[in-house]
Amino acid sequence: MVNDIVRDEPVLEVGEFYELLTAHLESSFGRRRPHWVRGEIAKVYEKSHVYVDLVDAGSASSDTKRPVLNAHCWATPWAGLKRRLGAEGVTLKAGMIVSFLGYVDVYAPQGKIGFSITEIDVEGLLGDVARRRLELIGRLREEGLLDRNKATPLSPVPLRVGLVASPGTEGYQDFTGQLLNSSFSFEILLVRTLVQGDAAPPQIVNAVKALDDYGVDVICIVRGGGSKGDLACFDDEAVARAIATSSTPVFTGIGHTGDESVADLVAHTRSITPTKLGEEIVSIVSAWYEVNLRAPSGRLLEAANDVLDEAEGYLGERRRTMIFAVRDRLRAEQRHLLSTRERLVIQGRHLVASATQLLAGHRQLLAAYDPTRRLAQGWSIVTDAHGDVVKSLSDVALGNEVHVLVSDGSFASQVTEMKGTPR
Repeated sequence: MVNDIVRDEPVLEVGEFYELLTAHLESSFGRRRPHWVRGEIAKVYEKSHVYVDLVDAGSASSDTKRPVLNAHCWATPWAGLKRRLGAEGVTLKAGMIVSFLGYVDVYAPQGKIGFSITEIDVEGLLGDVARRRLELIGRLREEGLLDRNKATPLSPVPLRVGLVASPGTEGYQDFTGQLLNSSFSFEILLVRTLVQGDAAPPQIVNAVKALDDYGVDVICIVRGGGSKGDLACFDDEAVARAIATSSTPVFTGIGHTGDESVADLVAHTRSITPTKLGEEIVSIVSAWYEVNLRAPSGRLLEAANDVLDEAEGYLGERRRTMIFAVRDRLRAEQRHLLSTRERLVIQGRHLVASATQLLAGHRQLLAAYDPTRRLAQGWSIVTDAHGDVVKSLSDVALGNEVHVLVSDGSFASQVTEMKGTPR
């Protein structure tokens, strides 16, 4: 049975019903009577407008009956709100607890009641972001991940550098410029990634893991300065865990405008800018070079110079000794030569005198036997046809012609008679 009071009410068309509903809602929850609504973001979608599904902060995700408020912020007001959030480094994400100021609106064609956002409690949202950041740091500390990468041994000469960066950016140029302009032969292996925005964290995670598997000496993550919103990806939990669990030392060079990022906290070494990070890498190699190459080579050069100086001194001393010895020897030899020459002169004179006397004696002896004297005394010399002296009858025969030399000439003769007995 239909209640009489209800029977008396007019029957409304659907459109009329929505007009009546909208009027009632606007009177209590409309544009002129906005309300603050607090809840947990279950889903967020942004195009030119932003759409947020807000649920009770205390309800579990498994609760199929938990209330959901479909909130939205149109493009014009969202542009201003987004700039404010970005300046504070906040990006709306699922899981955040947030308070929205807005009003109810009804979209009759789809039978939906929505909530149009006009303001966001940024202070409260920052408090929630800070709380979530501290909770993440606390979890990492409890798991021993804050200091895990710091304990990873660093190569004493980190020349093979894995780089996680966006090429062409100022931070990339500042970092690589320090390495390429040094006097060392760095090998830079770049993995191109985004360094801001929602798509950046998974790319950074994949880059760190790829470089860790590749086996570089050090992994460097660099990004130039920016707003808190631009650098929010470095507070991402997945990025922090990838850095902390890397078996390769991870260095960060992120140009911060505020506090350290979580990535900085878990990294092996943190520099305040990409330029400073490049200088840090170069200084590590330079320090090793000074200790292990330049200093030993300097000591070796100094020792070599000492040896050369000592050898030069010894050589100079030996040269002087040799000069003096040769000079003394030459003087001694000159004296000996002079003495020998004097003895030779005396001996030569004595030999000449003796030879002269001997020659005179021989001359007298030979003069006594001089054939010319014998020829003058009447002797003659007979020779055969060959010019040989005839000394015996056997030297000639009857009929031979002989030559007879006398004191004043010679003449030929023929043997016609031989007396005596030939020998």
